[in-house]
Amino acid sequence: MEVAIMIEGQNGLTWPRWQRIVHAVEDLGFVGLYRSDHFTNASPPDKESLELWISLAWLAANTTRIEFGPLCTPASFRHPAFTARMGAQIDDLSGGRLTLGVGAGWQEREHAKFGFDLLPLRERFARFEESLTVIVRLLQADEPVSFDGKFYQLREAMLLPRPKRPGGPSLLIGGNGLTRTLPLAARYATEWNATFQPPRKYAELNARLDRLLEQRGRSKRDVRRSMMTGLAFGRDDNDLHRKLEARGKTEQELQDRGVVVGVASAVVDQLGSLEEAGLQRIMLQWLDLDDLDGLEVVARRVLPNLSANRGATD
Repeated sequence: MEVAIMIEGQNGLTWPRWQRIVHAVEDLGFVGLYRSDHFTNASPPDKESLELWISLAWLAANTTRIEFGPLCTPASFRHPAFTARMGAQIDDLSGGRLTLGVGAGWQEREHAKFGFDLLPLRERFARFEESLTVIVRLLQADEPVSFDGKFYQLREAMLLPRPKRPGGPSLLIGGNGLTRTLPLAARYATEWNATFQPPRKYAELNARLDRLLEQRGRSKRDVRRSMMTGLAFGRDDNDLHRKLEARGKTEQELQDRGVVVGVASAVVDQLGSLEEAGLQRIMLQWLDLDDLDGLEVVARRVLPNLSANRGATD
């Protein structure tokens, strides 16, 4: 099990906070750092937010080890030519560490505030599929690309310089949907990212993706399995109790929603159950952007125990 950190970039992210978090994740031994791509929050109040791709360019130039990327950059306000171009160049800048996470878009409030058309769900996913086609062709084709779709049109388009990584960065598709998301992941993705799933439900989705891959003639090993989910971590039982009270939920209620909950030994056990269900990488949502001490405690108490001593106490 690989453990990465995910932050909500619209939740008060500033340059000093971003720089501190990036260096902490790199230094503490987490495998990667991922962040959302939003202008603002789904509900008031508005908070500070760094532009996704500029922040990832800084990360690429100021780290040497961690993998990173958006979870996820939306087709609803990102033209696929820009997504492919920025993704390829930031991947090159980082030495091949970007995972290009893409999605259809979902947050109504930011689209209304900034003048982007989210579209009804069916059209939104039709646009997303066209976007995926454009991104993949621009990254993989070594000849000019022409495309005549409903939403995008290209005429002899080519990205230069070509991506250093053959085919460009790894393409991640995020979501749990059986009707649209999983079939798109089976067709296009090199990584599928679920969200907020307990082990039993994750295993069911994972098996569904296996069947879809088989139908397309792809190997199960062609698509890495990851998941972004919440974390309610307690340094001790009292700390955990305070955090559960603040959320207004019991430990079991959060676990049923797919949130990883507990002190270090419980977290290790839950990650082990997810690994048994087929999960390879987890992105733990870290909501307190200033709590780097807590992040260090997670790294020190959880990461060393994932490959052995899974039932060890704190």
